[in-house]
Amino acid sequence: MRALDFDYMFGLVPILLSYVPLTLGMAAVSMVMALVLASLMAVVRVVNVPVLDGFTRFFISFFRGTPLLVQLFLFYYGLPQVMSFLTAINGVTAAIMGLTLHFAAYMAESIRAAILGVDRSQWEASMSVGMTTTQMMRRIILPQAARVAAPTLVNYFIDMIKGTSLAFTLGVTELMGATQKEAAGSFLYFEAFIIVALIYWAIVETLTLFQRRLETRLGKAHAR
Repeated sequence: MRALDFDYMFGLVPILLSYVPLTLGMAAVSMVMALVLASLMAVVRVVNVPVLDGFTRFFISFFRGTPLLVQLFLFYYGLPQVMSFLTAINGVTAAIMGLTLHFAAYMAESIRAAILGVDRSQWEASMSVGMTTTQMMRRIILPQAARVAAPTLVNYFIDMIKGTSLAFTLGVTELMGATQKEAAGSFLYFEAFIIVALIYWAIVETLTLFQRRLETRLGKAHAR
């Protein structure tokens, strides 16, 4: 049994940390886009918009029922073969598209549950003063649902950050991709993957702490 190469591990830390902004950037962009799409789908499901509701159900079922890796390959390798204009899509764009659509399907159901959790009297009061469905959702229902859904959405963002590790299969040199290259060059796979695991762990623990504080603040605000 060989000893760990700690010099290599310490030297690898700053190299891998330089790729963290790309990893977090992909997750952040995907999160914003997924949140917008998920909110729209949740409203469509709640209001039961004709035709759109059926399409939304199909979308959610497909993206929840297939692996993220398959979806990434579909966007990067599959679609360009049937839609020539998509050949210009690079790995980062394909990864963001895959993450956005995959997590939007999950987030839509969480947001829908949060919307339905808003007290029915709020809906009735909004309609009684003449608000349209759009006004009611934007001014009354969605702000209250956001408070309920916020902690869960942070969980999805954490999962999204971990999901970016699959982007290296599309040739993206993000945190996981950089680790794979460093390990392949040094043959010190254990040391390299231990360091990247610790970096992911630190990121997730930071966000988990934020989530706990958010839940506490929202709980206090609701108590008032």
